[in-house]
Amino acid sequence: MDSLTQAVLGASVGGAMLGRWHGRKALIAGAVLGTLPDMDVVLDFGDAVADMTYHRGFSHSLFVLTALSLLLAFLARRFRPHPDYTAVRLWLCVWLILVTHVLLDAFTTYGTQLFWPMTTAPVAISSIFIIDPIFTLPLLLAVIVGLISGLNRAAIRWQHAALMLSSLYLLSTLAGKYMAEHRLDRALAVAGIETEHRFSSPTPFNTLLWRVVAVDGDQYYEGLTGWFDSSLPELIKLPRNYSEASQALEGSVQHQRLRWFTRDMLRYDLIQGQWVVTDLRLGMTGYHPFRFALANVSDDGQTSSLIRDSELWPAPSADLGQLGDLFRRAVDGEYRFPLEALASNLGEMPAAPGQVR
Repeated sequence: MDSLTQAVLGASVGGAMLGRWHGRKALIAGAVLGTLPDMDVVLDFGDAVADMTYHRGFSHSLFVLTALSLLLAFLARRFRPHPDYTAVRLWLCVWLILVTHVLLDAFTTYGTQLFWPMTTAPVAISSIFIIDPIFTLPLLLAVIVGLISGLNRAAIRWQHAALMLSSLYLLSTLAGKYMAEHRLDRALAVAGIETEHRFSSPTPFNTLLWRVVAVDGDQYYEGLTGWFDSSLPELIKLPRNYSEASQALEGSVQHQRLRWFTRDMLRYDLIQGQWVVTDLRLGMTGYHPFRFALANVSDDGQTSSLIRDSELWPAPSADLGQLGDLFRRAVDGEYRFPLEALASNLGEMPAAPGQVR
C-alpha cells in the first residue's frame, strides 16, 4: 500500500497498544516502524527487473520481521525500560506494527515475499488497490484525533474502532474478488474458452468494479465486471505473442524471474526492434507501469540478443479523466468502457511529452 496508509496503520496499532503510557509518542513511533519494511526501495539490486522483483523480499519476510521485532523490543526494554507494561506487550506491539504492514501489502497486486528466503511465489491476493481511501480514512482520522488529544482514553478507543473498521473493509474485498472470479469463470465457460491462468483485481481507488484477465497461450482475454452488473463480463481477445517472444528470450534470467514473480501474467510486444515485456497485473488496461525491454531483434528479424541490464520501458501517461468513466462503468453495467482501444497503447512507443500521437 501507499506510504501514508502504512504510516497511519502503524501509528494506530502503536496507539492502541501503548498509547495509554506513551501518548503521542506511541503514534509517532508506530508511524516510523510502519514504514520501515519499505526502506528496501533505496537498495539497488542491479537492474530494473531485479529492483522490481526483489522489492518486498527480505524486508517483508515474516521470518525476518519476527526476528527484527524481538531485537527491537529487547533494545527498547534494555535502554528505555517502562515499569507499567510487560516486555511481551512491547514485543507484541512492535511485531504487529511490522507484520500488519506486510500482510496488508499481500492483499495488493504487486506481490509480497512473506516467506523469504523460501522460493515460493510472492503472495498477491489482489483484492485491494494500492491506494484505497475507504481503508485509509478511518485510520487517518483516528491518528489525527490521537495527535490532537494526546491519546486520552477516548482517543485510544478511536484507534481500536479504526483498526476494526479498516480490517472489516479489507476482509470485505475478498467477497468482491470471489464475485469477479466467479463471473469470469462463468463467462469463459459460456464462451467455451479454456485458459492457463486467470487474474482479477479491483480498478483504481475502489472495490466496486473489477478487472479480470485470463491467459491462453498467445492471447489473453480481458474484461470488467462489477457489483451492479446484471450480466457476465464481456471479454475482449488481445494478442500476447508469447510463442514468438519466448524464442528471442530463451536464456534470459530476467524473463524467467518475471514469469515467476507475476505467475506468467505477461504480454510481449515487438516495438522498434525490441521485445518489450509487460506485467499485465499492475496498473490499468493500457497503463501498466512495469514494462521492460529484454531483447534486441535484428532488422530482418532473424537474430536476437538479450539485454542484460534491463531498464523500465516508458509507459503511456495515464489519462486521469478516465477515472470518471471508470466510476460510471462501476455503477452502470451497460456503459462501454474502451478496454480494447486502451490496450492498443501497449504495442506502440509512447509519445514524448507534448507530442500528439
